[in-house]
Formats: sequence, C-alpha cells, structure tokens
Amino acid sequence: MTRPGDYRLMVPEGWFRIDLEPGTREKSVAALAERQFRGVDNAPHLKQEARQRLLRTAQEAFRNGGIELYVSLQTAAGFPLSAALVVTLTPPHEQDLVVVTPARLAETLRGNDRQVTVIDLPVGQAVRVRSFDPPVTSLDIQIPVPGSSAYLLLSFSTPLAPLADALVGMFDTIAGTLRWIP
Repeated sequence: MTRPGDYRLMVPEGWFRIDLEPGTREKSVAALAERQFRGVDNAPHLKQEARQRLLRTAQEAFRNGGIELYVSLQTAAGFPLSAALVVTLTPPHEQDLVVVTPARLAETLRGNDRQVTVIDLPVGQAVRVRSFDPPVTSLDIQIPVPGSSAYLLLSFSTPLAPLADALVGMFDTIAGTLRWIP
C-alpha cells in the first residue's frame, strides 16, 4: 500500500476531541471546560484550573508529536469513566529504506512488567503494549504507516484500576476502527 494521506478513528459517543495544533487546541480546551462545568456557576476557579491543566497536557502531547487528544466524558451510574487517548505520529527513520517491523519493535519493548504482543488489526500488524503504573493503566498500540518507516501511536490511559480490564477492551475496540485514507 502507498503511504496514506490521513487516517480515520472512531471513538465512542461521549468522547471529546482536541486538535493539538497551536491556535486550535486553546479553543478546544476552552469548549471542553465550558461543557464540563456547564451549570456550575459558583466554581469559576475550578473551571480555570481544569482548563489550565488540560492545556498543559495538550501542549506536552503536541511537543511529543501528538496530533490529537480524546477525553472521555462518559459516565456510568453517574460516575465519570475517566479515560484518554493521545494519537501521535512517530517520525520516520532518517533513512527511507530502514523499516522496523512490528515483531522487531515488540522485541525492543519487552520487559518492565509490560505485556507486549503483536496483534492483527484491519490495517495490518501492530504492537500492543499494556502496562500498569498504579493507579494508571496504559495501552499503547503502535501501527506502522504503510509506505513509510513512521508509526502511528495510539496511547490510551485510565486511572480507574477496578474498571481497567473493561476499559482496555474498549481501547482495543477503538484501535480496531483505525482506517487509512489515501
């Protein structure tokens, strides 16, 4: 397959997308803060703190190559289902002919109490890395970009240890929706 021009990813209803590009992320973060604190007029300082924290997170994700950030606003039985996804494009190798296969990448990522596997997605093989750093459970899915030595990295996380297995199942499902756009 030739190198795609873009990708498409589906997230569940109730997730909020933040474009990490400077100039647009500020508007997205402000909209998210307004949505989260709608109807809470007596706590403007909490809204401002949340906005600043999320803006710092978005800026750091962008500095690390992040393209977009998704934040779960879903609830279950009135409780928030805290989860996030950062989509990052890792740069291609300096030499176009150098391609790191998913199997080779998986070998370099093994260890440190990580569960590393090579999985099959509709877009091809990918490296799946699940880790737990209390209280946060993380799932990284690294997918080679066709026609390139770059990888698209889907970094999911949740601080909800009791629901981690269920949320990781949802993360796997989201990763399975990835499609390349020519």
